[in-house]
Amino acid sequence: MGKLTILALRVVIGMVLAGSLFVQIRMVQLFSADLVEAGAPDGPRIALLAFVVLGILCVQVVAVCVWRLLTMVRRGTVFSHRAFRFVDIIFGAIALAAVLMFGVAVILAPGEIAPGIVLLICGAALMIGGVALVVLVMRTLLAQAVARDVEASDLRAELDEVI
Repeated sequence: MGKLTILALRVVIGMVLAGSLFVQIRMVQLFSADLVEAGAPDGPRIALLAFVVLGILCVQVVAVCVWRLLTMVRRGTVFSHRAFRFVDIIFGAIALAAVLMFGVAVILAPGEIAPGIVLLICGAALMIGGVALVVLVMRTLLAQAVARDVEASDLRAELDEVI
């Protein structure tokens, strides 16, 4: 991966982190005020706000882990066992985001919201879960690449001994 690509990804990740921080600090307050104004009961309102904040936190965790993986790519150390920790955290954060999205649908279902909206939110939760599964597949590919890299290093060492 080229230096320009890594730089572009870091700029995007920085913007995502800044934007998500703004949403956590300011937009969640406005969302809460709108829910109070709409007359939402305290229990579901607080649960919905907690799910939103936790969902944003999941995005931030993924962004930081991708940043760390980009650092490993730049250094040429991404095909190592240290990368698995970040990929596992990314998988966990995305899986949690899928559960949180489904939780939002559960909170909204008994209310006056249209059933189609609840189904759309459930569909979004399913798609987020699918992204988590794609990350799991990519983790498997990383494991194969690490195994091949270790095997190639061993073969190089044996060849150096023969020569």
